[in-house]
Amino acid sequence: MASADDKVIVETRLSGGECHDGPEGRVSIEEVGEKFPGVPMLMDRAYEGDETRELAAADGHDPVVPPKKNRVKPWEYDKEKYERRNVVERCFRRLKEFRKVCARYDKLDFMFFAFVQIAFVAIWLN
Repeated sequence: MASADDKVIVETRLSGGECHDGPEGRVSIEEVGEKFPGVPMLMDRAYEGDETRELAAADGHDPVVPPKKNRVKPWEYDKEKYERRNVVERCFRRLKEFRKVCARYDKLDFMFFAFVQIAFVAIWLN
């Protein structure tokens, strides 16, 4: 049984497959902005860049992201909070249960994104 916490999606964005996660993540952080201050922002290592962490902190979020293994000056992060990141991964797993999303049959971006949003509603109602 899923809790209410893992059925809330704050922001979604469709980007090209060749786009790196970091810049797209910063766009999402800017979009969310200061709407949810004090809420920890759980990110994986793709978002561990200084610019991304600083942007999240500037908007009042606590960036919870582990440093890459080759970081010269690694930082401490809350490992217990980071374990909650599995909620995001479970959301993607449930989204991939929809064959139309997983296989991306739609040729037009807006049709694909519309079905992704319908899938999120179906997940939320379940």
